Parts: sequence; structure tokens; C-alpha cells
Amino acid sequence: MEITEVLKLADDLVFTQTGKHLDYLQETILQGTLNGQTYSEIAEGTYAGEGHVRDRGAELWNILSKGLGKEVSKANFKAILEKVNFYNYSSGIVGDILGDNATVTNFVCSERHQGSSPTNFPKPQATENEPHLDLDTAPEIFNFYGRTIELAKLEEWIIKERSRLVALCGFGGIGKTTLALRLVEQIKPQFEYVIYRNLHFYANLNDILVSLLTIFSPNSQMCDRPEKQISQLIKYLRQYRCLIVIDDWQILFHKGKVAGEDWSGYEHYRLFFKTIADVTHQSCIVAIANEKPLAIDCWEKQNSPVRSLVLSGLGEAAKEILQAHNLSDPDKWEKLIDLYHGNPLWLELTATEIRELFAGRVAEFLAYQTPILWEPLQVQLDQQFPDFTLAEQSVILQLAMIRDPINLPQLLKLTELSSGELLTAIKSLGRRFFVEIKPGEETTEFILNPVLREYVKNRRWD
Repeated sequence: MEITEVLKLADDLVFTQTGKHLDYLQETILQGTLNGQTYSEIAEGTYAGEGHVRDRGAELWNILSKGLGKEVSKANFKAILEKVNFYNYSSGIVGDILGDNATVTNFVCSERHQGSSPTNFPKPQATENEPHLDLDTAPEIFNFYGRTIELAKLEEWIIKERSRLVALCGFGGIGKTTLALRLVEQIKPQFEYVIYRNLHFYANLNDILVSLLTIFSPNSQMCDRPEKQISQLIKYLRQYRCLIVIDDWQILFHKGKVAGEDWSGYEHYRLFFKTIADVTHQSCIVAIANEKPLAIDCWEKQNSPVRSLVLSGLGEAAKEILQAHNLSDPDKWEKLIDLYHGNPLWLELTATEIRELFAGRVAEFLAYQTPILWEPLQVQLDQQFPDFTLAEQSVILQLAMIRDPINLPQLLKLTELSSGELLTAIKSLGRRFFVEIKPGEETTEFILNPVLREYVKNRRWD
């Protein structure tokens, strides 16, 4: 019998008895049992303790025993499946073997007589088809371009691989939030709760945890200790399949330190994200940031439930933006896209100005041979500009004066930094997505994209 059919029947039995669907650990226990795995082996593959897996297994077998009207255990589960032979629903064999109180399976048999297939019998009203949505503070998405590969990758990580923490990173305006919300629209039927939160709206972790816990238990009295709140949230993330998008993660990072270095004064946030990554549950947190957090490198290991995706420019799909603005000279569009690095926000702002100032003529605009930093674009870049370290300032100012890629030995000659300081600064600038790192066959080179080069050259440094 196919594992998908076993899980489908088990899900119906569990839902009928408890009003809840199978969670990730329960599914894993069932699959491991069918594959002859011990509890220890199942625990190793789920990052859960063996004792916890045993307890959840005992709970699952008890639920299935009540649903089938026959004692079920890890030792006899596979034998029961073989004895029942679920393909013979139409003959009523399940009721004959398991007894008159096998109400759930008899219900399935009667539905089969009406023409249902073994894998498509009616299920109880499923909350996953009508998830609880809490997206009130999410920005409205008017346009979405390309990103089919990124969407597919995120969906695979979250739905198929059951990742618990996914970091979505990239420079401001690259489309991280837009992609996340499009993903939400695409996969929300797979979840019972879908929630969006932006850290800019919350003074501290206590506020955001209370806002999340209130969704699951509106009338409960909330403990004010973050550790207890995190523990309670994990219980809900185990009980329900939740998708939670947390935007602007980067506000937790140190100012004036290297990129992605966080947590001074935000220790409880570190505990929150680390717990999400380390503790077994069936939900997923998608965290959006303008810098790649250093912690992600530690948590994102082979076979771990943590993933990260760095967004680059739109590429060919960016032409849809220019087409939407009715710009002319389509043969010049690729050059315009490259000039603005495929950043959808930069291209939206630029396309608006080209339409108004150049009657939509891209060729006329490109005659200036340099990106123009329109006032709205200047404001956007000002908002994205971090507090660089002194070493980062030195490196980025040198790179702003150079149009061609440069390697480390060449760059070292142009600065007064030691090789260690230079490497640290370059790595940090890369994590902020200000510097492009281009690995080559013989040497690695670095460059600023044209927009950032123009911005850095003309910025007033305090």
C-alpha cells in the first residue's frame, strides 16, 4: 500500500478522534514504522529527542486504536495494514476484521460503494482549506514579475522538506516581501494559520509574541516572560501547521558593526529564532532581511530544517515592468535593466521618470550613459544605507571609483587596511549586498553595481 494512502487514512482517523490533522512528527513516525525504523532512528532524522518521539508515538497509537476499534502499536501497525488490505473497502472487510465499532472505516467503506476512489474519499471539514489568515499589516501587492524558480524552491523547502526556518534575503527593493506574499497566496491551503508580522511595528519580542499567542488563544492570560511565551508558541506550532512571515529581521542587527551581527540587547530574539530552528514542530517561519544574518550560517547545515535564499535582480522578467509603463525602444530594455541591476523597485521608479521626462524613449535616456538617481530612488537608498564600519567605508569608497571588477591584492594596495581587516570588510559588504562577489577560475573579484557606485560617490559621509 502506498504511504500516501496510509497517511491519508491515518489523518482521517486522527482528525475524527481529535479534530486535528496529522502533524509532521506523527507523519514521520508512521513512515518510519512502515520502513522498519526504530524510535532512535526516527528521532535522529527529526532533530527530536528519542523520549519525545516515543511519547508522541504512544499517543498516536492510542488515537488510532480508538479510531479502528482495535489495539494498535508500533509493533503491529504494519501487520494490521496488511491484514486489513485497504484496497478491499468495498467488500466491507474492514468492519468484519476490526469489529462493529470500526465506525470510521465503515464510513469509508460506504462512501466507496458510491464510487469514491481509495485515495479520494471524503474527509471531515479541513481547516487547511480555509486557513486562519492574519495579514492585516502586510503590504498590498499590485504586481508580480517572474520569480518562478524562486517560488518553486521556497515551496519545496517549506512543503516537501518541512523546513522550520527560511531566511529570505536581498537588497532593499529587490522584491523579498512581494515574493513572500506571493508564496503565501500559493501555499496557504497547506496551513491552518497564515500570519504576517513586521518587526518595525513592535517595540520588543514580548509584544510580537503576545500578538501571535493571542491568535491561538484570545482569552488566555499571557505570561510576561519571553522564555515561557516562546515555549507556549512552540506548542501551538506543533499543534497546528502554521506559516508565519516575519519582515525586516535586520532591525535587530548591530549598528556600526559588521553585517548580520545581531542580538546585543536582543538576546531573547536570538532564543526565539534558535528555538524555531532547533525544536521539532510542523510549522515554518519565513524571516525577511536586507542583510544575511550571521546566525544562518551556523544553523543552515546539511539536512537541517533551516534554509536561506538570496534574491538577485529579475533579469528577463524585468521587461514586463518596462512594458507595463509603455516604454519604447525594446531593443534597449536589456541595457536599462542591467544599468539598474534588475532591481524591480529601481526600475519602477526609473520607468516612471522616463515616461514623464523622455516621453517613454529609453534610447534617449540611455544617452546619458549613467544611472540617474531620481529623488524617490535617492530616498529609498538613504533608507537602505547602513551604519558602515570604518573599514567598510574605506573599501566601498575605493570601489566606487572603479568601474571594472578588482581582486583582493589590487584592492589591498588602494587601502590602508590590513589583509584581515580588508577580508572582514569585504565579507560584511557582501552580506549587506552592497558589493558583488564574482568568483573566477583563478581569482575572486569585487564590484559595485552602477546604481550603488553612483550613490556612494555622491553621498555625504558624516
